[in-house]
Amino acid sequence: MDRVSKRESLLGPGVVDIRLKKGMKVSELIRSMGRIGGFSAQHMVDGIDILGRMVKDKDSYNFISFPADIVSTGLRGVLADGIKYFDAAITTCGTIDHDLARTYGGRYSLGTFNVDDSMLHKMDIYRLGNIFMKSEDYGVVIEKSFNRIMGDIYSSKDYKSEYSPSEITYEFGKRITDKRSLLRQAYLHGVKIFNPGIVDGAFGTQLTLFSQDHDFKLNVLKDELELSNISFDNKVTGALMVGGGISKHHVIWWNQFKGGLDYAVYVTTASQFDGSLSGARLTEAVSWGKVKERAKFATVDGDATIILPVMFSSLDLV
Repeated sequence: MDRVSKRESLLGPGVVDIRLKKGMKVSELIRSMGRIGGFSAQHMVDGIDILGRMVKDKDSYNFISFPADIVSTGLRGVLADGIKYFDAAITTCGTIDHDLARTYGGRYSLGTFNVDDSMLHKMDIYRLGNIFMKSEDYGVVIEKSFNRIMGDIYSSKDYKSEYSPSEITYEFGKRITDKRSLLRQAYLHGVKIFNPGIVDGAFGTQLTLFSQDHDFKLNVLKDELELSNISFDNKVTGALMVGGGISKHHVIWWNQFKGGLDYAVYVTTASQFDGSLSGARLTEAVSWGKVKERAKFATVDGDATIILPVMFSSLDLV
């Protein structure tokens, strides 16, 4: 290939200006952004395209993974509305904590990142980023709701002494009546919630205390075997991964055994230069065989509380 031909091959479609208009829908805006050639926005547009293909592919078994912190924000509503478009979710213990607290009256308030945390501690106010909550709106609400629901599970005729994390989460979703609840929506749409770190939070502590004076065991390995079966039983898999940590890793880890994900979209604010999983771009996962070499994948740099509503709205998923 001569220099001219090589030079031309490196140049993609020409950059087109975004033209805003009154009453413009999100989907229209995203379509107009398709050729802006604009830094992280271009990655978001690519991610939306891949997510759309993934959801429409009837042969693809699709995961959504996310950490707990975003469930403390209004993004909980987006997750609750959109979870029906996936086959399984993988998350952390705090997701159950925040969902229960907010379902049963815990008040989460908008605060600020810049505050005297020693002062908040003296006033029994917890801070999660710029979300504030009174201590009694978190721990006390979770404990009371746990005891009521777990008591109902324990006294039911179908009670069994051993549960996997996804099974106990299912039982809670079954008994929650608030349709705004993420657990409830997962139950209603048959979406399993896998929670490999379920003991790392208030809900896990309550399970531990419950096991001390009840015939109750938690079988974490049962869910691991199910994830293994999903990997081997599905030729095509996809994932929307929000943030890193155990939830992201559980998606890509089990999918490596089938040769990797076929579709993958990753939303992150982390840097890759400390070698962390949270910062690792999906190209790194290709080296491990966790994402296929020929997979359709995109890493989107940005805050999920901004990115996800735009992505879901542009697809008209919610």
